[in-house]
Amino acid sequence: MESSTLDASGFDGSLLWMERELMLILDLYKRSARKGKPGGRPLRATWMACAFALAATACHPENTAPSKPLDAAFIRLSPAEVAALPTAVRFDAPMGTESGAFTYNAQRFRVNRHLGDDLNGIGGWNSDLGDPVYASGVGKVIYAGWVGPGWGNMVILAHQVPDASAPMGYRVYQTIYAHLDEILTQCDAVLPRGKQLGTVGTANGRYLAHLHFEVRESLSVYPGIGYADAPLDRVPPEEFLKRYRGKGGDLLLPGMRE
Repeated sequence: MESSTLDASGFDGSLLWMERELMLILDLYKRSARKGKPGGRPLRATWMACAFALAATACHPENTAPSKPLDAAFIRLSPAEVAALPTAVRFDAPMGTESGAFTYNAQRFRVNRHLGDDLNGIGGWNSDLGDPVYASGVGKVIYAGWVGPGWGNMVILAHQVPDASAPMGYRVYQTIYAHLDEILTQCDAVLPRGKQLGTVGTANGRYLAHLHFEVRESLSVYPGIGYADAPLDRVPPEEFLKRYRGKGGDLLLPGMRE
């Protein structure tokens, strides 16, 4: 697969490994049937083959309707894509001012098993519906589209963040912006810090208006889940912003000069 970036229209490239797995499972079924072994192996193989066939078919771009949500659980950034990510040395709040003024955190990271921060305008309720959502740091759009009823519209940015303690001298973080009303960017775009990427939404009326904001340390590109017993690959957003707020100068929106 040449590129792992994707949007709401489907995957770039075919997931050939799924097809190979399907062929292996079908072969297992045939061999079991020829040997006439008792038990449920042929039936189990048939069910597994059907499941893989459906998955493989759904993942091909020509069979994926633009309006349908995607499962990007098996997409990873390639080494070339990671090396080409923009270097981000500073991150700001994605709503309100660069320091988060005029917003509050309605549900913090790990409260009620939450994997992000729910950011609201200070007016509460739907007072922030349609408010701007900004790129927290300079990054590349690796996902932009409608995920499903629970997430609504989502944008994911990938960032290469310098870290002398990391084996490569940097770490790859992703910032996630979910429940958006509108998406104002597209896949593969490189956004400067402070660039508007969307507006605060309700996930098509599922919630009161707010921004679900996450930070992940990961090479995988996937919408994921919003609640879990363990933090998984998530990083506390408030701690992350405090760590990188003000690094590389204190200009409001230096953007691409990072």
